[in-house]
Amino acid sequence: MYRFYGLAARLRQNFGKRVQKVPLDFGFSCPNRDGNISTKGCIFCNPLGSGSGMHSQSTPIPEQWDFWTKKFTRLYNAKLFLAYLQSYTNTYGTLEQVKCAFDQLRDLPGLAGICIGTRPDCIDAEKLQLIKDLNLKETWLELGLQSSNDTTLALINRGHDAKCFADAVILADSYEIEVCAHVIAGLPGESKKDFIATVEFINSLPISGIKFHNLYISHGTPLQEMYDRGEFTPFSMEEYLDMLETAVSILRTDIVIHRLNADPAPGELVAPDWIEHKRNVQNAIDMMFENNDLWQGCAREDSPTSPPEWFGPDHLPPGRKRKI
Repeated sequence: MYRFYGLAARLRQNFGKRVQKVPLDFGFSCPNRDGNISTKGCIFCNPLGSGSGMHSQSTPIPEQWDFWTKKFTRLYNAKLFLAYLQSYTNTYGTLEQVKCAFDQLRDLPGLAGICIGTRPDCIDAEKLQLIKDLNLKETWLELGLQSSNDTTLALINRGHDAKCFADAVILADSYEIEVCAHVIAGLPGESKKDFIATVEFINSLPISGIKFHNLYISHGTPLQEMYDRGEFTPFSMEEYLDMLETAVSILRTDIVIHRLNADPAPGELVAPDWIEHKRNVQNAIDMMFENNDLWQGCAREDSPTSPPEWFGPDHLPPGRKRKI
């Protein structure tokens, strides 16, 4: 039984086979680091950014693609791939700079779609049209929200407010581009009530996907400085699971869950220690679903009496057609 609508199931529904995400590093910067908004970045963000770091090694995009696709073909027999533009802010630059980057994707073998990690304040109509013109079968715009609480957003130095995020989502929807929202549980000063309010904020918008992250402390961040001074204590696994259980139970059933927990890079983590034990965390999440007879949206008034069959890969959601 599938108890939530996961990305892997969604991709199998659309393409009839496994589709593997491939991280690509175009070397984009971030307005929250280069001085346009701030030079400090978000307080939790790794100064090196997320992703492979291959751009810093001067590895061209075709070589990055070749490296990862060969690896995933060997490991998983994958034949179709999503280009995942993960590092920093991948629509930050002039229209011509962004177009030049995206044009490098067009002839990549096995490319089925794209996931673009960016900020809501780095999206406009021209760049959305550019994304739409790629004409790929699967397109995701991954926007960081983290919290719907403007006080929290200021505290973590996001450099934008919740309205900016909502406006970007509505604009992307007008171009028929699906948005995956990133949210974080356990931000400084926030309670479970704040996190659930953020999930309800997501529910109120035309959003198609979500990534749940539990906050962890990375080396070299302002958050580590707060932690070292005793000003911040990260949540325990039990506290996170309690928040996640409620969040998933109220989440709209049509929203695709791309991630249920954070996954720090090797050597990145300062605290909490429990996040390092990936298998234990995944087992605990699985047990949370099974032991509590939990499924996505089960606490909503419009919830079905059991998980919808289209949470699994063999049944399409109402109104959706297979893409190939």
